[in-house]
Amino acid sequence: MQTAQSLTQFRESVIRDMTRLAMKHGAINMAQGFPDFGTNEVVTEAAVRAIRDGINQYTVTWGYPPLRQKLAELYTERLGWQVDPDVHVTVTCGVSEAIMSAVMAVLNPGDEIIILEPAHENFRPAIILANAVPISVPLDEKSYHIDPERIEAAITPRTKAILLNTPHNPTGRVFNHEELEGVIELVLEHDLVLMTDEIYDRILYDGRSHLSPGGLEPLQDRTITMSGLGKSYAITGWRLGHVIAPTQLAKAVRPVHDFMTICAATPLQAAAVAALELPPSYYEQMRQDYEQRRALMMEILATAGLAADPPEGAYYVMADYSQLEIPQVQLTSMPFAEWMTTEVGVAVVPGESFYSLEGYGRHSIRFAFCKKLETLEMAAERIKAKFG
Repeated sequence: MQTAQSLTQFRESVIRDMTRLAMKHGAINMAQGFPDFGTNEVVTEAAVRAIRDGINQYTVTWGYPPLRQKLAELYTERLGWQVDPDVHVTVTCGVSEAIMSAVMAVLNPGDEIIILEPAHENFRPAIILANAVPISVPLDEKSYHIDPERIEAAITPRTKAILLNTPHNPTGRVFNHEELEGVIELVLEHDLVLMTDEIYDRILYDGRSHLSPGGLEPLQDRTITMSGLGKSYAITGWRLGHVIAPTQLAKAVRPVHDFMTICAATPLQAAAVAALELPPSYYEQMRQDYEQRRALMMEILATAGLAADPPEGAYYVMADYSQLEIPQVQLTSMPFAEWMTTEVGVAVVPGESFYSLEGYGRHSIRFAFCKKLETLEMAAERIKAKFG
C-alpha cells in the first residue's frame, strides 16, 4: 500500500519525541514549551463556568463572537487599522492550524515561501502539505540576526510569501526595526505576502516592546498576523490561536479553517475572553516571573560551560555545547539531546531539528525555561552532577 509522497519530506515532531523520551526516563522536560505551573484561576473558572452554562456546542466557525470582538479591539489598537470581528478575525485550533490555514489559503502547488532557520519544526510540514515549496534562509548562526541580502538571494519568480516568527522560537531573538525594515523592503519590492507568527508577543525582556509588522502601513493589506493564547496564559493544551488578516486574505483563510477544524473548542473560547480581560498587572507579573526564570537559566548554562546569549523574548534559549570538556561533546545535537535526556535527566531539543540546511545546529540544544523555579533548580543539580 502506498502512502502520500509528501510524508517522505518530514518526520514526526522531534520536540514531542523528546517529551516522550523524558517521560520514559523520568527526565525533567525542558524540551517542549509548556509551563509546569498553574493557569490563572480567573481563566480556569471561566472555562468551568462556560461548560456548566451549556456553552458546549459548535460556535460560529470563525470563532465565538465575544472572543472575536475582544480580539478585534485588541488588534485595532495594536495594528492601527479597524479590525472587524466579522471579517478580519478567525479563531483557530492553535497557531499550528493558523499557519496551515494561511499557507493553504495563499500558496498554489509549486509556489515558494521563505522561512528563516532555525525555525519551529511545524513550518516546513505545513508548507509541504500545502504542496508548496519551503525555501530556507539561515539567520546568522552566532547572533541569529536577519540578513536581507540572504533573503533576496533566495527569492525567485515563484516566491509568493515570507514566514516570519518574532519573538523567535527557538533563539529568543526579538527582531529589531532595522531587521524588519529589510524584510519590509523585500516584501514590497517583490509583491509578497508576509505571514507572521507572534505567539510570544507578551513575553519580552529588558524593556522591549513587541512590533507587529501588520501594523506598519505598507504591510497592512498584505500581512497575515497569527498568534495565540497558549503561551501567555499557560493554557497550551487548550489549543487556541487566531488569524488577523485584511479582507481579501481573511476571506481566503476562512474556508480552509472551516473545512479543516470547523471551530476551536467553544467553552475554551468563552474562557479566553476572561484571559484577554486580565489587568495590566497580570502581564507585568508574568514578565517579572520570566525575567527571574531567564536569569536562573543563564546562570545554569554559564556554570555548566554552555555558551548562550540571553534571550530577548519568548522562553527558550539556544546553547552551544562544543566547548564542554566531556566525551559526549563529539556527538552531534540529536544524539547529544538523547544523552542529555537518558543520562543527565534533563530533556532538551537538538538544534539541528530546527534546520533543514545541512551542517547547521550540529552542536546546539534548546532549553525551554517556562518552568517553576524549583524545577529549574532541580535541572541545575542534575546538569552540575554530570558536567562538573
